[in-house]
Amino acid sequence: MMRCPNCNSKDIGKIGSHQFYCWGCFIELSVNGDKMSVYQVEEDGTLSSLDDLFFEEEIPQAQLHAN
Repeated sequence: MMRCPNCNSKDIGKIGSHQFYCWGCFIELSVNGDKMSVYQVEEDGTLSSLDDLFFEEEIPQAQLHAN
């Protein structure tokens, strides 16, 4: 089960082949191999990167892969 790296919610929806949306804290996640990017969805629908708030070592590898 995939968990949100921000709020630890399991309520994650798939919105693309490598894109997910957290219904707990309303952020978008993009997974490419072992790298995850985190985005805030703005009011106009654009995405703002939150990657600078998350360090790679803070996101356990188990959370990157949906079981």
